[in-house]
Amino acid sequence: MASSKSENTTRSEKLDLRLTPEAKRALQSAAAASQRSVSEFVLESALQRAAETLPDRQRFGLSGDAWAAFQEALDAPARVKPGLAKLLSKKGPFDRASKK
Repeated sequence: MASSKSENTTRSEKLDLRLTPEAKRALQSAAAASQRSVSEFVLESALQRAAETLPDRQRFGLSGDAWAAFQEALDAPARVKPGLAKLLSKKGPFDRASKK
């Protein structure tokens, strides 16, 4: 795994978790197999998973043509949707009945 900032920074935060005995044994075995402490193994694994999970939720890339089309769609006036307007004008199942 590539070097990360956390390796060069003092670790001052703590994270506790509860797990089953089986999960703990699995983590201990995997840590031992990779010649790491359980803490190192869990931290590296969790950070790798975070790095895989977050990019598509934080930013995305588009080609020049796709960006222009995206900008055009954002700048276009809203389309009138009569069915949506009708739906939104009705009381929903969670709306409170008005007291008169």
